[in-house]
Amino acid sequence: MTKEVDFDQIEKRDRAFERIRSAVVYAFLILWALMVLFPFYWMLLTSVKSYGAYNSEYIPKLFTLSPTFENYLEAFTAVPLADYFVNTLIFTVLTTALMMIVTVLAAFAFARLNFRGKNVAFVIFLSLMMIPNELVIITNYVTITNLDLRNTFSGLILPSVTSVFYIYLLKENFEQVPDDLYYAAKVDGTSDLKYLFKVMIPICKPTIVTIAILKVIECWNSYVWPRLVTDDAQYFLVSNGIQAIRESGFGRENIPAMMAAVVSISVPLIVLFLIFRQKIMAGVARGGTKG
Repeated sequence: MTKEVDFDQIEKRDRAFERIRSAVVYAFLILWALMVLFPFYWMLLTSVKSYGAYNSEYIPKLFTLSPTFENYLEAFTAVPLADYFVNTLIFTVLTTALMMIVTVLAAFAFARLNFRGKNVAFVIFLSLMMIPNELVIITNYVTITNLDLRNTFSGLILPSVTSVFYIYLLKENFEQVPDDLYYAAKVDGTSDLKYLFKVMIPICKPTIVTIAILKVIECWNSYVWPRLVTDDAQYFLVSNGIQAIRESGFGRENIPAMMAAVVSISVPLIVLFLIFRQKIMAGVARGGTKG
C-alpha cells in the first residue's frame, strides 16, 4: 500500500521555509546596515550639538533637541577649509581627466591593437599590481623631490594619472565588443582613434563612467601622498585641512566642530555615490564578466 504524496502540503512547507529564510536574511542585513550607518549618524549628530551641550553629556545622547550649525562656521574659520576644498577640486578634476585619457588609450591598445610583444607587455604591466604600495610611494616621492615638484599641483597629480587596475578593467570591457565591428570599420577606412571615440567609448560608457567616479572618490579621499609632498598650506587638500584642525588643538578640544568639518568633506562623496550608485555597480559587474 503506497502513501499518497500531498503536494499542497509540501508546497506550503516550502513557502513557509522560504519566508523564514527571507526574514532571517533581511534581519541580518538590517542589523548590518545599522552597524555600518551608525558611525555616520553619530558624526552628523555630534556636528549639530553645541560645544557646551556636548561637554555636559556624561552619558552620550542619541538625539538632540537643539541642533546648531555654529560648528560648521567654526570649522571653516579655524583653518581656510574653503581654500582646501578648491585645491581638492582642482586636484580631483585634473587627475581624473588625465587618468581617463591614459586609461582609455592604454586599454584600447591592449584590447584591440596588434603589436609585437603585446601579451608579454600586458603580463609585465599586470605584475605591477604585485608591488607593495609603500614601495611605489617611496619611489614616487624620490622622483618628485628630484624634479623639484614638491608643493606643486604637478607633484600632486602626476603619480596618480595611471592605474593598472582601471586599465585592466576597461580592457576586459573593450574586449567584449565584437571584432566584426572593428573589421567593418577598417574596411570603411575608419582610423583607430575614430573607431575608439565613435564605437568603443559609447558602447563601454557605463564602465568608463564608473572608473571616473571611482577615481574622483579616490582623489577626494587621498591622504598619504598629499601629506608627503605638500607642507605649504597653499596646496593643502581637505585631508590636510582635517589634520591641520586636529594638530592645531582646536579639533581635539572642540569635537563638534571637528565632526562638522568631517561631515562637510564627506557629504559631496556621499551625494555622488547615491546619484551614480547604479552606474557604479553596473559598470563594475560588466567589466568583470566576459562573453
